[in-house]
Amino acid sequence: MGKLTTEQIQEYDNKYLLHTWGVQSNKPRTVIEKAEGIYLYDSTGKKYYDMTSQAVNVNIGHGNKKLIAAIKAEMDNLPALGPSFATETRSLLAKRILGLVSDKMGKVFFTLAGADANENAIKIARMYTRKPKIFTRYRSYHGSTSGAGNLTGEPRRFANEIAGSFGYIKFFDPYIYHETIPFESEEAASAYYVSKLKEQIIYEGVESVAAVMCETITGSNGVIIPPKGYLKGVRQVCDELGILMICDEVMAGFGRTGKYFAFQNFGIEPDIITFAKGITCGYVPLGGVIVNKKIAEYFNTHVLSCGLTYASHSVGCAAGNAMLDIYEQDHVMEHVQEVGKVLGEILEDLKAKHKCIGDVRYIGLFSAIELVKNRKTKEPIVPYGKDPEKIMPNIIGKLKEKGFYCYGHENNILVAPPLIIKEEELREAMKIMDEVLDYVDTIVD
Repeated sequence: MGKLTTEQIQEYDNKYLLHTWGVQSNKPRTVIEKAEGIYLYDSTGKKYYDMTSQAVNVNIGHGNKKLIAAIKAEMDNLPALGPSFATETRSLLAKRILGLVSDKMGKVFFTLAGADANENAIKIARMYTRKPKIFTRYRSYHGSTSGAGNLTGEPRRFANEIAGSFGYIKFFDPYIYHETIPFESEEAASAYYVSKLKEQIIYEGVESVAAVMCETITGSNGVIIPPKGYLKGVRQVCDELGILMICDEVMAGFGRTGKYFAFQNFGIEPDIITFAKGITCGYVPLGGVIVNKKIAEYFNTHVLSCGLTYASHSVGCAAGNAMLDIYEQDHVMEHVQEVGKVLGEILEDLKAKHKCIGDVRYIGLFSAIELVKNRKTKEPIVPYGKDPEKIMPNIIGKLKEKGFYCYGHENNILVAPPLIIKEEELREAMKIMDEVLDYVDTIVD
Protein backbone atom coordinates (compact mmCIF):
# COMPACT_ATOMS: atom_id res chain seq x y z
CA MET A 1 0.00 0.00 0.00
CA GLY A 2 1.43 3.36 -1.06
CA LYS A 3 2.03 6.25 1.29
CA LEU A 4 -0.87 8.70 1.49
CA THR A 5 -0.32 12.42 1.16
CA THR A 6 -1.24 14.73 4.01
CA GLU A 7 -4.28 15.89 2.05
CA GLN A 8 -5.44 12.30 1.40
CA ILE A 9 -5.10 11.41 5.08
CA GLN A 10 -7.20 14.42 6.05
CA GLU A 11 -9.76 13.65 3.34
CA TYR A 12 -10.16 10.01 4.45
CA ASP A 13 -10.21 11.08 8.10
CA ASN A 14 -13.17 13.39 7.49
CA LYS A 15 -14.94 11.02 5.14
CA TYR A 16 -14.66 7.71 6.97
CA LEU A 17 -14.08 8.34 10.69
CA LEU A 18 -16.32 9.37 13.57
CA HIS A 19 -14.36 11.36 16.13
CA THR A 20 -14.89 11.56 19.87
CA TRP A 21 -16.73 14.17 21.91
CA GLY A 22 -18.10 16.59 19.37
CA VAL A 23 -20.10 17.50 16.33
CA GLN A 24 -18.40 16.01 13.30
CA SER A 25 -16.52 18.62 11.28
CA ASN A 26 -14.89 18.83 7.87
CA LYS A 27 -12.08 20.92 9.27
CA PRO A 28 -8.76 19.19 8.44
CA ARG A 29 -7.07 17.66 11.45
CA THR A 30 -3.37 17.90 12.15
CA VAL A 31 -1.56 14.85 10.76
CA ILE A 32 1.06 13.52 13.16
CA GLU A 33 3.87 11.54 11.54
CA LYS A 34 6.29 11.07 14.43
CA ALA A 35 6.42 11.22 18.21
CA GLU A 36 9.51 11.05 20.37
CA GLY A 37 10.08 11.78 24.04
CA ILE A 38 7.81 14.68 25.00
CA TYR A 39 7.40 15.86 21.41
CA LEU A 40 4.99 15.37 18.51
CA TYR A 41 5.89 16.16 14.89
CA ASP A 42 3.29 16.85 12.22
CA SER A 43 3.43 16.23 8.47
CA THR A 44 4.97 19.67 7.89
CA GLY A 45 7.76 18.95 10.36
CA LYS A 46 6.36 21.27 13.04
CA LYS A 47 7.21 20.23 16.62
CA TYR A 48 4.78 20.34 19.54
CA TYR A 49 5.33 19.88 23.26
CA ASP A 50 2.88 17.15 24.32
CA MET A 51 1.83 18.89 27.51
CA THR A 52 -1.04 16.62 28.48
CA SER A 53 0.68 13.33 27.64
CA GLN A 54 -2.11 12.90 25.06
CA ALA A 55 -5.01 11.90 27.35
CA VAL A 56 -2.82 12.01 30.48
CA ASN A 57 -1.66 8.50 29.68
CA VAL A 58 1.68 8.62 27.83
CA ASN A 59 3.51 8.93 31.13
CA ILE A 60 6.84 7.65 29.88
CA GLY A 61 6.78 9.73 26.72
CA HIS A 62 6.79 8.61 23.11
CA GLY A 63 9.03 5.98 21.54
CA ASN A 64 10.45 4.41 24.70
CA LYS A 65 12.75 1.65 23.44
CA LYS A 66 12.54 -0.56 26.55
CA LEU A 67 8.77 -0.63 26.42
CA ILE A 68 8.64 -1.22 22.68
CA ALA A 69 11.14 -4.10 22.98
CA ALA A 70 9.01 -5.80 25.66
CA ILE A 71 5.91 -5.49 23.47
CA LYS A 72 7.75 -6.94 20.45
CA ALA A 73 9.12 -9.83 22.49
CA GLU A 74 5.66 -10.82 23.74
CA MET A 75 4.25 -10.49 20.22
CA ASP A 76 6.82 -13.11 19.16
CA ASN A 77 5.91 -15.30 22.15
CA LEU A 78 2.15 -15.10 22.91
CA PRO A 79 0.48 -12.45 20.76
CA ALA A 80 -3.09 -13.66 21.39
CA LEU A 81 -4.20 -15.87 24.25
CA GLY A 82 -7.56 -16.03 26.00
CA PRO A 83 -7.95 -15.14 29.67
CA SER A 84 -8.63 -18.72 30.82
CA PHE A 85 -4.93 -19.65 30.82
CA ALA A 86 -2.11 -18.79 33.20
CA THR A 87 0.95 -17.05 31.78
CA GLU A 88 4.14 -15.67 33.24
CA THR A 89 3.39 -12.08 32.26
CA ARG A 90 -0.11 -12.12 33.81
CA SER A 91 0.84 -13.79 37.04
CA LEU A 92 3.95 -11.69 37.55
CA LEU A 93 2.23 -8.38 36.80
CA ALA A 94 -0.63 -9.10 39.23
CA LYS A 95 1.87 -9.95 41.97
CA ARG A 96 3.95 -6.84 41.29
CA ILE A 97 0.94 -4.50 41.29
CA LEU A 98 -0.24 -5.90 44.61
CA GLY A 99 3.26 -5.25 45.94
CA LEU A 100 2.70 -1.53 45.33
CA VAL A 101 -0.21 -1.36 47.79
CA SER A 102 -0.79 -2.63 51.31
CA ASP A 103 -1.16 -6.28 52.29
CA LYS A 104 -4.90 -5.67 52.73
CA MET A 105 -5.34 -5.91 48.98
CA GLY A 106 -5.94 -9.36 47.55
CA LYS A 107 -6.23 -9.81 43.78
CA VAL A 108 -6.29 -8.05 40.42
CA PHE A 109 -8.81 -8.35 37.57
CA PHE A 110 -7.25 -7.11 34.32
CA THR A 111 -9.32 -5.20 31.77
CA LEU A 112 -8.46 -3.21 28.64
CA ALA A 113 -8.94 0.38 29.73
CA GLY A 114 -10.20 2.73 32.42
CA ALA A 115 -13.87 2.66 31.47
CA ASP A 116 -14.18 -1.13 31.63
CA ALA A 117 -12.08 -1.16 34.79
CA ASN A 118 -14.66 1.13 36.40
CA GLU A 119 -17.53 -0.91 34.91
CA ASN A 120 -16.17 -4.07 36.47
CA ALA A 121 -15.34 -2.37 39.77
CA ILE A 122 -18.98 -1.42 40.34
CA LYS A 123 -20.16 -4.86 39.19
CA ILE A 124 -17.84 -6.42 41.75
CA ALA A 125 -19.02 -4.01 44.45
CA ARG A 126 -22.67 -4.76 43.72
CA MET A 127 -22.14 -8.53 43.58
CA TYR A 128 -20.17 -8.50 46.82
CA THR A 129 -22.55 -6.27 48.81
CA ARG A 130 -25.81 -7.27 47.06
CA LYS A 131 -26.67 -3.55 47.03
CA PRO A 132 -27.50 -1.45 43.93
CA LYS A 133 -26.48 2.16 44.57
CA ILE A 134 -23.13 3.76 43.81
CA PHE A 135 -22.25 7.31 44.91
CA THR A 136 -20.02 9.40 42.62
CA ARG A 137 -19.25 13.11 42.40
CA TYR A 138 -20.69 15.67 40.00
CA ARG A 139 -17.29 16.90 38.83
CA SER A 140 -16.07 13.47 37.79
CA TYR A 141 -15.28 11.50 34.68
CA HIS A 142 -15.14 7.71 34.93
CA GLY A 143 -15.52 6.71 31.27
CA SER A 144 -18.05 6.74 28.45
CA THR A 145 -19.41 3.20 28.35
CA SER A 146 -22.87 2.58 29.80
CA GLY A 147 -21.95 1.96 33.43
CA ALA A 148 -18.87 4.19 33.51
CA GLY A 149 -20.82 6.91 31.73
CA ASN A 150 -23.49 6.82 34.40
CA LEU A 151 -20.80 6.95 37.08
CA THR A 152 -19.56 10.15 35.45
CA GLY A 153 -20.98 13.29 37.02
CA GLU A 154 -20.28 16.00 34.44
CA PRO A 155 -22.44 16.62 31.33
CA ARG A 156 -20.86 13.83 29.29
CA ARG A 157 -23.04 11.45 31.29
CA PHE A 158 -26.28 12.73 29.77
CA ALA A 159 -26.19 10.49 26.68
CA ASN A 160 -26.01 7.43 28.96
CA GLU A 161 -29.08 8.52 30.93
CA ILE A 162 -31.37 8.21 27.91
CA ALA A 163 -31.90 4.54 28.76
CA GLY A 164 -32.15 5.25 32.49
CA SER A 165 -29.63 5.51 35.29
CA PHE A 166 -31.03 3.78 38.36
CA GLY A 167 -28.54 3.25 41.14
CA TYR A 168 -26.16 6.12 40.32
CA ILE A 169 -26.25 8.85 42.96
CA LYS A 170 -24.28 12.09 42.65
CA PHE A 171 -22.77 14.26 45.38
CA PHE A 172 -20.69 17.44 45.34
CA ASP A 173 -16.90 17.69 45.25
CA PRO A 174 -14.98 19.66 47.88
CA TYR A 175 -14.39 22.43 45.33
CA ILE A 176 -13.28 25.04 47.85
CA TYR A 177 -12.23 27.66 45.29
CA HIS A 178 -15.88 28.17 44.31
CA GLU A 179 -17.41 27.53 47.74
CA THR A 180 -19.40 30.41 49.20
CA ILE A 181 -18.99 29.23 52.79
CA PRO A 182 -15.94 30.95 54.37
CA PHE A 183 -14.31 27.88 55.95
CA GLU A 184 -11.61 28.65 58.51
CA SER A 185 -9.42 25.79 57.27
CA GLU A 186 -9.22 22.89 54.82
CA GLU A 187 -10.06 20.54 57.67
CA ALA A 188 -13.25 22.49 58.39
CA ALA A 189 -14.24 22.29 54.74
CA SER A 190 -13.57 18.56 54.70
CA ALA A 191 -15.70 18.02 57.79
CA TYR A 192 -18.58 19.88 56.14
CA TYR A 193 -18.44 18.01 52.84
CA VAL A 194 -18.05 14.63 54.55
CA SER A 195 -21.00 15.32 56.86
CA LYS A 196 -23.20 16.21 53.87
CA LEU A 197 -22.14 13.01 52.10
CA LYS A 198 -23.02 10.95 55.17
CA GLU A 199 -26.39 12.67 55.45
CA GLN A 200 -27.13 11.98 51.78
CA ILE A 201 -26.20 8.30 52.12
CA ILE A 202 -28.54 7.97 55.09
CA TYR A 203 -31.38 9.55 53.13
CA GLU A 204 -30.71 7.21 50.19
CA GLY A 205 -30.92 4.26 52.58
CA VAL A 206 -27.65 2.82 53.86
CA GLU A 207 -28.93 -0.68 53.20
CA SER A 208 -29.11 0.12 49.46
CA VAL A 209 -25.66 1.70 48.99
CA ALA A 210 -22.83 -0.52 47.73
CA ALA A 211 -20.00 1.98 47.39
CA VAL A 212 -18.73 5.52 47.29
CA MET A 213 -16.48 5.98 44.26
CA CYS A 214 -14.12 8.93 43.80
CA GLU A 215 -11.44 9.94 41.40
CA THR A 216 -8.77 10.25 44.07
CA ILE A 217 -7.91 13.56 42.42
CA THR A 218 -10.61 14.91 40.13
CA GLY A 219 -8.91 14.81 36.73
CA SER A 220 -10.24 16.37 33.54
CA ASN A 221 -12.77 18.40 35.52
CA GLY A 222 -10.11 20.64 36.99
CA VAL A 223 -7.45 18.63 38.89
CA ILE A 224 -9.33 19.27 42.14
CA ILE A 225 -7.09 18.06 44.96
CA PRO A 226 -8.98 16.91 48.06
CA PRO A 227 -8.55 19.19 51.09
CA LYS A 228 -6.82 17.93 54.22
CA GLY A 229 -8.79 15.20 55.93
CA TYR A 230 -11.38 14.79 53.19
CA LEU A 231 -10.49 11.31 51.92
CA LYS A 232 -9.89 10.08 55.47
CA GLY A 233 -13.36 11.36 56.30
CA VAL A 234 -14.91 9.52 53.35
CA ARG A 235 -13.06 6.39 54.42
CA GLN A 236 -14.45 6.74 57.97
CA VAL A 237 -18.02 7.19 56.70
CA CYS A 238 -17.69 4.09 54.54
CA ASP A 239 -16.34 2.07 57.46
CA GLU A 240 -19.04 3.32 59.82
CA LEU A 241 -21.89 2.58 57.43
CA GLY A 242 -20.53 -0.66 55.96
CA ILE A 243 -19.98 0.73 52.45
CA LEU A 244 -17.10 0.06 50.09
CA MET A 245 -14.72 2.86 49.07
CA ILE A 246 -13.53 2.78 45.45
CA CYS A 247 -10.71 4.99 44.21
CA ASP A 248 -10.54 5.65 40.48
CA GLU A 249 -6.80 5.92 39.82
CA VAL A 250 -7.07 5.64 36.03
CA MET A 251 -5.61 9.10 35.42
CA ALA A 252 -3.80 9.86 38.69
CA GLY A 253 -2.18 6.46 39.14
CA PHE A 254 1.29 5.21 38.16
CA GLY A 255 3.40 8.21 38.92
CA ARG A 256 1.31 11.20 37.91
CA THR A 257 1.43 12.58 41.48
CA GLY A 258 4.91 11.28 42.28
CA LYS A 259 3.60 8.09 43.87
CA TYR A 260 2.38 4.87 42.30
CA PHE A 261 -1.18 5.66 43.39
CA ALA A 262 -2.55 9.07 44.27
CA PHE A 263 -4.37 7.83 47.39
CA GLN A 264 -0.95 7.12 48.90
CA ASN A 265 -0.56 10.90 49.29
CA PHE A 266 -3.51 11.01 51.70
CA GLY A 267 -2.96 8.15 54.16
CA ILE A 268 -5.93 5.98 53.18
CA GLU A 269 -6.53 2.54 51.71
CA PRO A 270 -9.55 1.95 49.44
CA ASP A 271 -11.39 -1.35 49.21
CA ILE A 272 -11.23 -1.31 45.41
CA ILE A 273 -8.76 0.53 43.13
CA THR A 274 -9.12 0.98 39.38
CA PHE A 275 -6.23 1.77 37.04
CA ALA A 276 -5.25 1.97 33.36
CA LYS A 277 -3.38 4.69 31.37
CA GLY A 278 0.04 4.75 33.10
CA ILE A 279 0.36 0.97 33.45
CA THR A 280 1.23 0.74 29.74
CA CYS A 281 1.34 4.48 28.89
CA GLY A 282 -1.04 3.91 25.99
CA TYR A 283 1.40 1.84 23.91
CA VAL A 284 -1.06 -1.07 24.15
CA PRO A 285 -4.39 -1.28 26.03
CA LEU A 286 -4.57 -2.50 29.63
CA GLY A 287 -6.53 -1.60 32.73
CA GLY A 288 -7.49 -3.31 35.91
CA VAL A 289 -9.33 -3.57 39.22
CA ILE A 290 -7.57 -4.29 42.52
CA VAL A 291 -9.80 -5.68 45.28
CA ASN A 292 -9.11 -6.20 48.97
CA LYS A 293 -8.64 -9.66 50.45
CA LYS A 294 -12.19 -9.92 51.80
CA ILE A 295 -13.66 -9.29 48.36
CA ALA A 296 -11.17 -11.64 46.72
CA GLU A 297 -12.05 -14.40 49.20
CA TYR A 298 -15.78 -13.89 48.60
CA PHE A 299 -15.35 -14.92 44.98
CA ASN A 300 -13.68 -18.16 46.03
CA THR A 301 -17.21 -19.39 46.74
CA HIS A 302 -19.30 -17.07 44.55
CA VAL A 303 -19.32 -16.58 40.79
CA LEU A 304 -17.35 -13.59 39.52
CA SER A 305 -19.64 -12.56 36.69
CA CYS A 306 -17.04 -10.49 34.86
CA GLY A 307 -15.48 -11.42 31.55
CA LEU A 308 -13.74 -9.83 28.57
CA THR A 309 -12.33 -11.50 25.47
CA TYR A 310 -9.11 -9.56 25.84
CA ALA A 311 -8.93 -9.51 29.65
CA SER A 312 -5.33 -9.75 30.90
CA HIS A 313 -4.04 -9.63 27.32
CA SER A 314 -0.56 -11.11 27.15
CA VAL A 315 0.97 -8.19 25.27
CA GLY A 316 -0.66 -5.68 27.61
CA CYS A 317 0.65 -7.51 30.66
CA ALA A 318 4.15 -7.69 29.15
CA ALA A 319 3.98 -3.94 28.64
CA GLY A 320 2.83 -3.50 32.24
CA ASN A 321 5.79 -5.45 33.57
CA ALA A 322 8.16 -3.41 31.42
CA MET A 323 6.61 -0.19 32.68
CA LEU A 324 7.08 -1.18 36.31
CA ASP A 325 10.74 -1.87 35.50
CA ILE A 326 11.06 1.55 33.87
CA TYR A 327 9.35 3.39 36.73
CA GLU A 328 11.76 1.77 39.20
CA GLN A 329 15.00 1.70 37.21
CA ASP A 330 14.65 5.23 35.84
CA HIS A 331 13.60 6.63 39.26
CA VAL A 332 10.50 8.17 37.70
CA MET A 333 8.68 8.82 41.01
CA GLU A 334 11.60 10.80 42.38
CA HIS A 335 11.89 12.76 39.14
CA VAL A 336 8.20 13.67 39.21
CA GLN A 337 8.51 14.95 42.76
CA GLU A 338 11.49 17.14 41.81
CA VAL A 339 10.16 18.54 38.52
CA GLY A 340 6.67 18.82 40.00
CA LYS A 341 7.99 21.44 42.43
CA VAL A 342 9.25 23.46 39.47
CA LEU A 343 5.86 23.19 37.76
CA GLY A 344 4.17 24.44 40.92
CA GLU A 345 6.50 27.45 41.10
CA ILE A 346 5.88 28.29 37.44
CA LEU A 347 2.12 28.08 37.89
CA GLU A 348 2.19 30.31 40.96
CA ASP A 349 4.27 32.88 39.03
CA LEU A 350 1.77 32.78 36.16
CA LYS A 351 -1.10 33.28 38.59
CA ALA A 352 0.60 36.31 40.09
CA LYS A 353 1.17 37.79 36.65
CA HIS A 354 -2.06 37.09 34.75
CA LYS A 355 -5.43 38.49 35.82
CA CYS A 356 -7.22 35.80 33.77
CA ILE A 357 -6.07 33.10 36.19
CA GLY A 358 -8.38 32.52 39.11
CA ASP A 359 -6.67 29.48 40.55
CA VAL A 360 -3.89 26.99 39.87
CA ARG A 361 -3.91 23.47 41.30
CA TYR A 362 -1.04 21.02 41.11
CA ILE A 363 0.42 17.86 42.58
CA GLY A 364 3.39 16.14 40.97
CA LEU A 365 3.03 16.64 37.22
CA PHE A 366 -0.75 16.89 37.37
CA SER A 367 -2.11 20.43 37.20
CA ALA A 368 -4.83 22.77 35.98
CA ILE A 369 -5.07 26.49 35.29
CA GLU A 370 -8.56 27.84 35.98
CA LEU A 371 -9.48 30.83 33.83
CA VAL A 372 -11.92 33.47 35.06
CA LYS A 373 -13.55 36.61 33.73
CA ASN A 374 -13.01 38.39 37.00
CA ARG A 375 -10.83 37.37 39.94
CA LYS A 376 -13.03 39.01 42.54
CA THR A 377 -16.25 37.34 41.43
CA LYS A 378 -14.49 34.12 40.30
CA GLU A 379 -16.87 34.03 37.34
CA PRO A 380 -15.56 31.40 34.88
CA ILE A 381 -14.31 32.63 31.53
CA VAL A 382 -17.06 30.47 29.99
CA PRO A 383 -20.37 29.36 31.58
CA TYR A 384 -20.24 25.84 32.99
CA GLY A 385 -21.20 23.35 30.28
CA LYS A 386 -21.45 26.07 27.59
CA ASP A 387 -19.06 28.00 25.39
CA PRO A 388 -21.13 29.64 22.63
CA GLU A 389 -18.32 31.98 21.59
CA LYS A 390 -15.79 29.09 21.44
CA ILE A 391 -13.48 30.93 23.83
CA MET A 392 -11.73 27.86 25.24
CA PRO A 393 -11.17 26.17 21.85
CA ASN A 394 -9.69 29.46 20.68
CA ILE A 395 -7.28 29.55 23.63
CA ILE A 396 -6.31 25.90 23.20
CA GLY A 397 -5.90 26.55 19.48
CA LYS A 398 -3.51 29.46 20.09
CA LEU A 399 -1.41 27.26 22.36
CA LYS A 400 -1.27 24.58 19.68
CA GLU A 401 -0.32 27.11 16.99
CA LYS A 402 2.71 28.02 19.09
CA GLY A 403 3.65 24.35 19.59
CA PHE A 404 2.02 23.63 22.97
CA TYR A 405 -0.39 20.69 22.67
CA CYS A 406 -2.85 20.28 25.54
CA TYR A 407 -6.54 20.08 26.20
CA GLY A 408 -9.01 21.97 28.34
CA HIS A 409 -12.35 21.26 29.93
CA GLU A 410 -14.91 23.92 30.79
CA ASN A 411 -12.75 26.83 32.02
CA ASN A 412 -9.68 24.77 32.95
CA ILE A 413 -6.51 24.12 30.96
CA LEU A 414 -4.80 20.89 31.94
CA VAL A 415 -1.02 20.74 32.14
CA ALA A 416 0.18 17.16 32.65
CA PRO A 417 3.31 16.50 30.58
CA PRO A 418 5.07 13.15 30.26
CA LEU A 419 6.72 12.23 33.53
CA ILE A 420 10.15 12.22 31.88
CA ILE A 421 10.07 15.94 31.06
CA LYS A 422 13.25 17.77 32.01
CA GLU A 423 13.23 21.03 33.93
CA GLU A 424 14.56 23.03 30.99
CA GLU A 425 11.94 21.52 28.66
CA LEU A 426 9.21 22.36 31.15
CA ARG A 427 10.37 25.96 31.46
CA GLU A 428 10.59 26.40 27.68
CA ALA A 429 7.11 24.94 27.14
CA MET A 430 5.55 27.10 29.85
CA LYS A 431 6.93 30.22 28.17
CA ILE A 432 4.39 29.49 25.43
CA MET A 433 1.64 29.29 28.04
CA ASP A 434 2.78 32.64 29.42
CA GLU A 435 2.55 34.23 25.95
CA VAL A 436 -0.95 32.92 25.30
CA LEU A 437 -2.15 34.03 28.73
CA ASP A 438 -1.01 37.54 27.80
CA TYR A 439 -3.66 37.35 25.07
CA VAL A 440 -6.29 35.90 27.44
CA ASP A 441 -5.72 38.85 29.80
CA THR A 442 -6.95 41.15 27.02
CA ILE A 443 -10.36 39.45 26.79
CA VAL A 444 -11.27 39.41 30.50
CA ASP A 445 -12.37 42.15 32.89
